Parts: sequence; structure tokens; C-alpha cells
Amino acid sequence: MNTLKLLPVAALTALLAGCGDGQAKKDSGSNPLTAPVDYIGAATKAQQHADKTVDLVTLRQAIQMFQMEEGRLPRELNELVSEGYLPKLPAPPPGQQITYDAAAGTVRVVAKPAPTGTTPPR
Repeated sequence: MNTLKLLPVAALTALLAGCGDGQAKKDSGSNPLTAPVDYIGAATKAQQHADKTVDLVTLRQAIQMFQMEEGRLPRELNELVSEGYLPKLPAPPPGQQITYDAAAGTVRVVAKPAPTGTTPPR
């Protein structure tokens, strides 16, 4: 009697397990030998992204405070340091630079341009 109750469940499970597109999905990080390296790379990338985000939040808050107290936007980011809104400007991640648009008061982290006379890597 109990096996008759389980038969439809087993049949449904087998049917659902057999449904698929017929092609195995390839996972780029599925090699167990490279898992530690993949993990370290992902953790490093995440840390760089977190650092960049935190630095931008700090800069944006300092710009807002400057604007509220001074009644204008800073002409350049160094003015935030000279006027005491930041102890120092945060360093951008490697290969990146911080850009500031004084007219809009926006700050971004962008890739550094390639040095003149060199070709970008492929």
C-alpha cells in the first residue's frame, strides 16, 4: 500500500530529472584544482570593488558637506583636504584614477588612460 503511494512521486521525480535541453551547462569555475585560485581572485576583486565603493561614498559625503557649509562645490578634490573635510584623498585602486566634475560635483573611479606611445594589451 505504501509503495503505491510513492510510485507517482517517483515517476514525477524521474520525469522532471529527465527534462532538460540535452546539453550540459558549462561552469567556468568548476575545476576543483583551480578552486582555491578562483576563490582568491574573486575575493581580491570583491575587496577592490568594496574599497572603491567606500572611497566614493566618503568623497561624495565630503563634497556634500563642503557644499552645505561653503555654499558651493569644491573647485578640485584637494580643496576637501585643505579645508579639513577629509584627512587625505583616498588612493584609487591599481590601474584606476579618481575623476571629479567640479561643475556637477560628481566623482567617479575610471580606468587610467594608456600612456602615450604604447598599445593597449589584447
